[in-house]
Amino acid sequence: MTKTKKQPDPIDVHVGRRIRLQRNLKNMTQQQLGRLLRVTFQQIQKYERGANRVGASRLQAIATILEVPVFFFFPDQKKDTAFAAAGQGFAEEAGPLPEATHCSPQEGVQLIRAFSRIEDPQVRKKIIDLARVLAGDI
Repeated sequence: MTKTKKQPDPIDVHVGRRIRLQRNLKNMTQQQLGRLLRVTFQQIQKYERGANRVGASRLQAIATILEVPVFFFFPDQKKDTAFAAAGQGFAEEAGPLPEATHCSPQEGVQLIRAFSRIEDPQVRKKIIDLARVLAGDI
């Protein structure tokens, strides 16, 4: 009899990806986040891979440290709409984030960091329009 490795739950994987995304946006290492949570960086790695589930109280602590609401970590479209309406993005574009297929996580983080420093909302809108044209969405 051979043992099969149990696959992580897709929600745990999604939550882990969102933890990693926000941690990277905050320029925080796994070790720094682990220190603040009083866990090892290996535990943070397991959370980010979805190998270990994040308990409710731990997820609340992570959300506080990373300065996001808890629902940021979940793919609930209604909550994402509320997040966007609270000034975190364009409300008409709210919804779950698509999985990137053509760029690395580092490229995505670099893009978000640069974009978030643009103060003029009209310039941000024009950049979004340009990206849509280049992607063939228009």
